[in-house]
Formats: sequence, C-alpha cells, structure tokens
Amino acid sequence: MPRAWTRKDERQYEHIKEQQREEGRSEERAKEIAARTVNRQRRKEGRVSNGPSRATGNPNIVLEDRTRRELYNRARDLHVSGRSQMTKKQLVEAIRSRG
Repeated sequence: MPRAWTRKDERQYEHIKEQQREEGRSEERAKEIAARTVNRQRRKEGRVSNGPSRATGNPNIVLEDRTRRELYNRARDLHVSGRSQMTKKQLVEAIRSRG
C-alpha cells in the first residue's frame, strides 16, 4: 500500500481485497482491484492529482520505444509548436531536430 494512504484508505483496501478473494479472484487480482478502487476514491475526493502524467520517459531508451504521451511531454519541454496534432513519428522527428 502506498505511504500516502490514510488509515481509512488502508481499511477500505483490506475490505475490498477480502471481498474480491471471497468472490474467487486471485490474490494479485484482488490487490489490484482494491488499490484501483481506493485510488479512484482518493482522486474523486481531490486528495490526488487527476491530471495526465508529466513523464518524458527513460532517457536511456530510444525515442521510438517511448509512448506517444512521453514524446508529447518531451516535445512540450522543448517548446515544439503544433505538437498536439503530431503523430508519434512526427514527434520523434521534431524532438530529434531540436536535440
């Protein structure tokens, strides 16, 4: 369980996990469902950011292997104009031309 969870969140997690186990889910699947449910509730209550990730990807991985979202965020950092309309391939080309 994440450190930022309150005791209430932890109790809710354990309760949901046990319910899922009783319904026949595997331990791993029950944990996943419980964590997602608690985190969804935290977002709904405004205790967690609901915005998209700002990740730009692992710099040791070639650009083509990064996700479009990671490439978009990197292009944003480089102030590439028109990035929202670009395909993944176009984003790679734009980042390379700025780099």
